[in-house]
Amino acid sequence: MPNPSPQLEWAIVRLGSDVNWWVEEISDDVHWDVDGLGIIDPRQISHVIDLCESLGEYGFDPEIIDLVFFKFKIEKALKENRVRLVQTRDSLIHSDEQLFALPDIMDEEKGPYADFLDQITRFRVKLLNDLIDFEHNLTIDELEEEIRERQNNDFIEGRAVHFFNEVTAILEYVPGGFELDLVDEDEAETEEYDDFPDLPEEEEGKIEEDETMKWDEDETRESEDLEDGNVKDGKSNNSEGAPPKKNAAPRGRPRKK
Repeated sequence: MPNPSPQLEWAIVRLGSDVNWWVEEISDDVHWDVDGLGIIDPRQISHVIDLCESLGEYGFDPEIIDLVFFKFKIEKALKENRVRLVQTRDSLIHSDEQLFALPDIMDEEKGPYADFLDQITRFRVKLLNDLIDFEHNLTIDELEEEIRERQNNDFIEGRAVHFFNEVTAILEYVPGGFELDLVDEDEAETEEYDDFPDLPEEEEGKIEEDETMKWDEDETRESEDLEDGNVKDGKSNNSEGAPPKKNAAPRGRPRKK
């Protein structure tokens, strides 16, 4: 696993309007630029691990995931949807602890994270060529070109590329006009994960719930309305769209040519 740096001890992260976590402050501000720096949360890293396991029969070793990411555990909740994390040596794969994962991008061209992206790209192409009857085999260049085009669109629209989206874009990639009937992938997408454990909170605040955290409340209210005959106009209280995303400086590594 990446050797913990004495400077990289803690990070303060916030929950964005896109329901991804973003680094707001970090102990090592010399080697890390927090502008557009995302961090993968426990639910997301669990999903990534599940997707990587499907590549095992094609030669990918999921154990390398621990070599790719710096691991952080929750120390305490702060106000305004922020959490303080501290670095840990625990394993993302074998630990029962809910861990956040920050990719090792110290060397964006040849470092552990860059190599990880290259590996999952190569093995995803192998999987697709094995399971889909293409007229001509899919190539790594074709996959990378399509993903690069999506990232360029995000760049033009002023959106930062979150690490989770960058990884799953590869692990869930299927060429247009084709589909995979993989039960494992469907289950991974709908799997329910446990909530974060109770966190020690600062006196001045706690993590506020956003609209994505109020399913039970909405379902209970709708159920009561039905029982009382108080359904109005057949309309839901939910808004038609999510709040606008905050523009951030795009982030991501250049792909190997």
